[in-house]
Amino acid sequence: MTALVERDVVGTRSRGLGVVLAAVGIPTFMVTLDNLVVTNALPVIKTELGASLSDLQWFVNAYTLAFAALLLTAAAIGDRLGRRRVFLAGIALFTLASAACALATEPWMLTVFRAIQGIGAAAVMPLSLTLLAGAVPEKQRSAAIGIWGGISGLGVAVGPVVGGAVVDGLNWQWIFWLNVPVGVFAVLLAARVLTESRGTAKRLDLLGLVLATAGVLSIVWGVVHGAGDGWTSGSVLGSLIAGVVLLAAFIGWEARTSAPMLPLRLFSVRSFSVVNVVSFTFAVGVFGSVFLLAQFFQVVQGYTPFQSGVRTLPWTAAPLVVAPIAGLIVDRVGPRTLIVVGQTFLAAALGWIALITTATTQYGDLVVPFILAGVGMGLTFAPSASVVMNSASDADRGVASGTNNTIREVGVAMGVAVLASVFASAGSYESPTSYAAGLVPAVWTGAAIVAAGALVAVLLPGRSKV
Repeated sequence: MTALVERDVVGTRSRGLGVVLAAVGIPTFMVTLDNLVVTNALPVIKTELGASLSDLQWFVNAYTLAFAALLLTAAAIGDRLGRRRVFLAGIALFTLASAACALATEPWMLTVFRAIQGIGAAAVMPLSLTLLAGAVPEKQRSAAIGIWGGISGLGVAVGPVVGGAVVDGLNWQWIFWLNVPVGVFAVLLAARVLTESRGTAKRLDLLGLVLATAGVLSIVWGVVHGAGDGWTSGSVLGSLIAGVVLLAAFIGWEARTSAPMLPLRLFSVRSFSVVNVVSFTFAVGVFGSVFLLAQFFQVVQGYTPFQSGVRTLPWTAAPLVVAPIAGLIVDRVGPRTLIVVGQTFLAAALGWIALITTATTQYGDLVVPFILAGVGMGLTFAPSASVVMNSASDADRGVASGTNNTIREVGVAMGVAVLASVFASAGSYESPTSYAAGLVPAVWTGAAIVAAGALVAVLLPGRSKV
């Protein structure tokens, strides 16, 4: 097995760095773009498909739930059946599901095909980073991961803008049709450029797969529905409790089985445990705040969806510049410094936004804290990915990446739900004043959560350790 991995890595490394980055970066861009692109197109889809409010929620949540629940599963399957093989299957499934989404004529059809998109995306995201880390020489790995982080950030940055452009006059189906030619090209390129690698485990941990997938799915479902159905409702409490029980059973099983899907030894490495806590607090605080701030421009300031998307660019586009730079310098200054500074910038930016936000706040007043938040995100992405990759052996990198991505996606869902609940307790959509009244305590909550993550990040080892 070791000889197979070494032979595959040598073969891949004979390719240029640029073509390897394209082979893993194009699919990564597609799946990160589709995480947010639908949001600003929902009004048009609602009209054309006759969708209800519940349908609109599921158009977004079906993708997020499937994506989050199956990230760890897909990484584990890739380690056992072949990372390149599963990566290609994920791209193909995502592409076919995109075409099906474009052809959907009923709300339930779009919901089902969005969930299938999420399954494909779950195979693409963690394995793209694992394949990249194994395909470049170690001295180029941090820089390559930094560029990968910039590509991921690009999908986040242009998602709201593309979705807004669709809402303002383009056909919503083209959100999905555009994925088809790109997906076909990505499959052909990845099949030609990348070579196969596997993890060390030979037996598939079927019980572990079921417990982990069901546990994550149950918790994410409960968190997503908590704000709307009430945190004390039977369905939400039942889902959260079931998720905790299932994940506890998963951990117990992983500690006993001889071929675990998630080697618990990964968490014995301090850097891996700490960076996952920081990834969670980052996702909760930042993405929960972004969810509400994006609507602020429409509800309070009266901008169109496209105009609102453009106005988020100082925040969402900054990581495109900062993440590659962070990747270049992370080995010299150490990931702890960059992550602590990044999280501090983010917490300060959110606090700044909460401090100045009123119903009459002008957009120009938000530009500087938006840029500060974007820089903070850029300083976080690549160093965090580097810590995850360097904390695991070659054989464990797929499952390590899948674990980190799962924790972050669960954090996104929890952040939206929790901060929406804070918003609803103090404000509403009835007027600009009431929206601002709810937004301020919600963003303060996000700032506090991110600040807690900055304190935890201090526990990361210095640059000479993993």
